[in-house]
Amino acid sequence: MSGLSSLGSVASQPYRYNDREEFTIGEMAREFGLSLRTLRFYEDRRMIHPRREGGSRFYSGQERLRLQMILRGKQLGFTLSEIGDLIGSQGGAPNSEFEEKLHSDRILNQISHLERQRAEIEDAIAQLRATQMRRAERSA
Repeated sequence: MSGLSSLGSVASQPYRYNDREEFTIGEMAREFGLSLRTLRFYEDRRMIHPRREGGSRFYSGQERLRLQMILRGKQLGFTLSEIGDLIGSQGGAPNSEFEEKLHSDRILNQISHLERQRAEIEDAIAQLRATQMRRAERSA
């Protein structure tokens, strides 16, 4: 899925509706730095529910807010299944910010999970650096 590098900007903004009533799929993709395919994927997963008119999709302010919460959840390292459980997959406006839906035990579990991932990544980087140094020494 594209757009992960842009999650920090839009996903961390305050949750809010936009003054406009509806947005096209292209407008949503541009605003959130996502591909059309990613938006369709979230729709297929029943995480967002755009109004369809013919082949066109129209996203309400509520759907924009749901997408922002999905991206915030991804930014915090949650899976789409976990995010769906937290914000609900039935549609409609989420009733609070993503972080407010997290219970203490879920926060602690996620911190632990992310710390394990970080340790694994740091180990992989160290192994690759060592390999690179050995290759550089052999070619010198």
